Amino acid sequence: MLGKVFRVLRDDPARIPGRIWGDLLELLLSLKQNVVLEGKIVIIGRPLIDIRKGCKLYLGANVILTSKSRGYHLNLPSPVKFFAYLPGAEIRIGAGTGIAGSCITAHRSVTIGKRCLIAANCQIMDSNAHDLSFQNVKNRFYSAGSSLPVVIEDDVWLGTNTVVLPGVRIGRGSVIGANSVVCSSIPPMVVARGNPATVVLDQRMDYAELTPSDIYDLSPSEEQEEIQL
Repeated sequence: MLGKVFRVLRDDPARIPGRIWGDLLELLLSLKQNVVLEGKIVIIGRPLIDIRKGCKLYLGANVILTSKSRGYHLNLPSPVKFFAYLPGAEIRIGAGTGIAGSCITAHRSVTIGKRCLIAANCQIMDSNAHDLSFQNVKNRFYSAGSSLPVVIEDDVWLGTNTVVLPGVRIGRGSVIGANSVVCSSIPPMVVARGNPATVVLDQRMDYAELTPSDIYDLSPSEEQEEIQL
């Protein structure tokens, strides 16, 4: 610990408070019985971690939690939030995944794989949190709703403001465009976007022929609408 402090003093003194605070938060997390750190993690800013009794949070090695706009390419309207409050609920984050200012809520299970990119202000949930209760709508306030597990496989990239709804599985390597709502499962190695999110690009295209500007001008339609990631 002292060696790291001395290195920061030498290399980047302006960032000392943030780095020390991040190390302290990591230490506090490691002391919680319902949080499992599977290796060293990086905490930037102060996340909101609310894992209730009987629930579990697993964080893989080299996970990065960013809750601070400074140094990040987008504004972060809120910190990283992990919320699990029904007994048996689990949130699992794979090694090397980066999460910026996004909310992950589990009634049962949310699993995010390795090396995923979760951009600013994404909302990932395995429950709607309330029942429909059409027979007596007043009961909505007192219900927990049903839940279906969410799985985001390795190497997935969620663009900013993406919403992932209960029961969804996003396949390995896929990209979800900004402001999309994912309400059904997405296959591996595709780009999907929209509300509801639909596939607009897949791995069968010859990427060797694409230039950087082409990535924002690919669409199966004749109008060639932009794909904003």
